[in-house]
Amino acid sequence: MQKRLLFDGRLLQFTINRLCQQLIENHGDFANSVLMGLQPRGIFLAERIRTSLESLLNKKILLGYLDTTFHRDDFRRRDAPIAPHETKVSFVIEGKKVILIDDVLFTGRSVRAALDAMVSFGRPEKVELLTLIDRMYSRDIPVEATYVGRRVNTVRSQRILVELKEQGMPEDNIWIMEKEDEA
Repeated sequence: MQKRLLFDGRLLQFTINRLCQQLIENHGDFANSVLMGLQPRGIFLAERIRTSLESLLNKKILLGYLDTTFHRDDFRRRDAPIAPHETKVSFVIEGKKVILIDDVLFTGRSVRAALDAMVSFGRPEKVELLTLIDRMYSRDIPVEATYVGRRVNTVRSQRILVELKEQGMPEDNIWIMEKEDEA
């Protein structure tokens, strides 16, 4: 496989700072807003965004982890069962503005499942989506991110590899992987 670097650590931190500024512009002091990281990989980005927002606003920001395993439309279609991740939502989202956070937006199916999973915690006033990478032209469901780190043209044979320090990687890097032609 060939890979091309989309983000290094410096550009990633710059992008997270920009996304946080956009969030503050739209949500002010976060008095009525909460963050919800999508399991498994969106929680790492959500933690970073919460840390940056708390530093900028000098206050605690509510963050939950949302697992969508049992809400996926392919849950019963797999040969092997999917292992669920932990859902950690210690607050009610009724009447709140919820920012769903995931690392990569691809087909939109994970976001659809997240919307279904959120209903267990109340009916939000508004739901927005923040994603680091938006894989354009790949949607199966009409979903669009409100906040985007970077939009990338991809084809289905490519994938995005997100390597973060929180995942045990030596440094932050985000790659686009391209499969080589087999001869």
